[in-house]
Amino acid sequence: MNIEEYKGVYIYAQQVDGEISNIAFELIGKAKDLAKDLGTDVTAVLLGDGITKKADELAEYGADHVIVVDDPILKDYRTEPYTHALSTVINTYKPDIMLIGATAIGRDLGPRVSARVATGLTADCTKLDIGDFPLNPVAGREQKHNQLLMTRPAFGGNTIATIACPDHRPQMATVRPGVMEKLPREEGKKADVINAGVTFEENDKYVEILEIVKEVKETLDIQDAKILVSGGRGVGSPENFKILEDLAEALGGIVSCSRAVVDAGWKPKDLQVGQTGKTVRPGVYFAIGISGAIQHVAGMEEADYIIAINKDETAPIFDVADLGIVGDLNKIVPKLTSMITG
Repeated sequence: MNIEEYKGVYIYAQQVDGEISNIAFELIGKAKDLAKDLGTDVTAVLLGDGITKKADELAEYGADHVIVVDDPILKDYRTEPYTHALSTVINTYKPDIMLIGATAIGRDLGPRVSARVATGLTADCTKLDIGDFPLNPVAGREQKHNQLLMTRPAFGGNTIATIACPDHRPQMATVRPGVMEKLPREEGKKADVINAGVTFEENDKYVEILEIVKEVKETLDIQDAKILVSGGRGVGSPENFKILEDLAEALGGIVSCSRAVVDAGWKPKDLQVGQTGKTVRPGVYFAIGISGAIQHVAGMEEADYIIAINKDETAPIFDVADLGIVGDLNKIVPKLTSMITG
């Protein structure tokens, strides 16, 4: 492998039902940072049926080029044709870096593509940087520069690992949704579209989709919420979350929780904030009965305003809070709710 042939930062622009997913715009935002450090540009790879018309939307969020594979066989996501399409693009255009969202689709697609193009993949990254590897010089070992340093939680979120792929290309990572920040949209910007000539030949790996059943969600995704009222083990019991739900309703927000609450079976996994849950950026984040372990803080520290309520005045959560209240949440939260509702 001639690593020098591989240039540029590429992202996979996930789309579902012809609509580009938000993670694609987040990846472009981070890719622009990485590309600036490398002195290169950003290319989005868009796969689908009748999808070329969406290329300008990717340009409006910062993509310099958009490679499109537009084919009826890509109408709905299926592992084999999408793997074939993306790996063909990689083998043809040779990106230095390839980023994919750590969504349900991305977690299926990423590992298969990396195996197909014979490179490594770091999954579920929460941080990406350009730097030297090894991080610190090692006697007798070459330190390579301008490497993609991929950081992700490991061992159940109890430690943080920084991983590089110095000897193979592209350097591939899946990135957790909500971690990276998309750029402001430039309305009217036009894409430099490259139509990739990918041919498909169905084989026994092509599954047949018999029916698609869409689940109607009655609750908001916590990553979309402007106000989150988050509870930890200190709330005391699943029943006691009712006072947090009352506060969230009064504020027009929704309830989320820490890992300890999910592990105890009090709340479902999709409400968990933290390294092993979801990364959120609400306008206001209430951390109630949450001690503030680094694994939780990593998932909410980018909130615009953090309010912590905890009876332990030494709790680490107060180190990141904009406003801290020391006291009994069972007294403070209902009183706060009554003040809001009048």
